[in-house]
Amino acid sequence: MMRKFGLIVAGFGGQGVLFVGQLLAHAAVIEGKQVAWIPSYGPEMRGGTAHCMVAIAEREISSPLVEEPDAVMVFNRPSLDKFEPIIIKGGLLLVNSSMVDRPPVRRDLQVYPIAANTLAEQLGNSRVANMIMLGALVKLTGIVSIDSVLQALQQVLPEHRRDLLTLNQKALELGAASFKVA
Repeated sequence: MMRKFGLIVAGFGGQGVLFVGQLLAHAAVIEGKQVAWIPSYGPEMRGGTAHCMVAIAEREISSPLVEEPDAVMVFNRPSLDKFEPIIIKGGLLLVNSSMVDRPPVRRDLQVYPIAANTLAEQLGNSRVANMIMLGALVKLTGIVSIDSVLQALQQVLPEHRRDLLTLNQKALELGAASFKVA
């Protein structure tokens, strides 16, 4: 039985951090897991701070709050500053190294710098940096499968955005291919 896995995804509004959390939550539901997704948007709205908490478990989740996350995915420096201190010892920290100008301070974490914006630009669209980060998370944790994420993407993308499915799939696969898991 899997214990509750807690994730925080954080960055600026407009970087797709809330969408990534929502997409991961949908993928977990597809796999029959219990899920809680809590979005939080700063008062500045788009361009301000944004983060979400995602809890995934095999059993009912007693508290949806993620106070000591197993993993944190950060898209900007303020998010690294805010959330690095609360990750559990040995936890996972994915850092968008295209946007964060300092290395993490803690030495007791599994840190994965990902040049997500740079990789997204290689695909021709900087807006898929969030999918690259999600692909890396899925590969590193195995919390859900890439196939479930793709199925969730088909469900949550509005009809007028269906043309982005192939690009998002390429971004997920690029993020997953960035790391070898022992």
